Amino acid sequence: MTHASMWSDLTGVEFTQGYLDADGIRTRYLSAGSSDKPLLILIHGTGGHAEAYTRNMAAHAEHFWTFSIDLVGHGWSDKPDIDYEIKDYSAHVAAIVKALGRDKAHVSGESLGGWVAAHYAHTYPDMIDRLVLNTAGGWTFNPAVMERITRLSMEAVRDPNYERIKTRLEFLMHDKSHVNDDLVNVRRTIYSQPGMIDIMQKILCLQVPDIRRRNMFSEEQTGEIDAPTLVLWTSHDPTATTEEGQRIADLIPGAGFVVMDGCGHWPQFEDPAEFNRIHIDFLLNR
Repeated sequence: MTHASMWSDLTGVEFTQGYLDADGIRTRYLSAGSSDKPLLILIHGTGGHAEAYTRNMAAHAEHFWTFSIDLVGHGWSDKPDIDYEIKDYSAHVAAIVKALGRDKAHVSGESLGGWVAAHYAHTYPDMIDRLVLNTAGGWTFNPAVMERITRLSMEAVRDPNYERIKTRLEFLMHDKSHVNDDLVNVRRTIYSQPGMIDIMQKILCLQVPDIRRRNMFSEEQTGEIDAPTLVLWTSHDPTATTEEGQRIADLIPGAGFVVMDGCGHWPQFEDPAEFNRIHIDFLLNR
């Protein structure tokens, strides 16, 4: 099999990896695009990192000042002793936007990132332009899925060997061949950091039934999201059905709904050309 590299994803685009201070949280990011363009924040899922969006940076940099971030507790961002509930992540995103000197941003998240993005839009309505919920959590409660995410994540962080990390990443993909060596080894390095077992246990609090329930969106709260919103789902999402995605879109006033075929939980990675087209068209309102 031909080696697939993240560096090839970033060929042809000027990008930076850096750190910013978001209200005391040293926050790692990948960034591309000019600061005179609208700000776009991309947010990964549970246990993830900024590399979830390497295949989207070039296309989005043409139109947006694009930041793919490591959420607090994730990647190489700081890992403080906090609750790691949705309000904590949402506050972190708000602090990032302020640290970048902006009053508002487009915000797009997948899985946990979508849950965070929706909470941000609901809590900081004056700080959001457009919102994308990509196979988002926050509305679904499936004990079997929650148990699987917890088990695979803890196995991967307790023994971050190649096969365990690969198995955790394969959970995200409909076509497992998209899990390449670069992606596995980036996550292996992250999961091998000192203290990651304890941090992962904190991150996974949202898979604990009582904690998840108190963080989930009610129908009333969902109906209060007034940012222009796109709910993007997939034909083979392992965490929720397309019907559940449609229900979220139906609850948000004026929201659009799109299903990408042949993808799992990471459509932005599995079919970047189609994702980029849908995503950019929505963000540009065209």
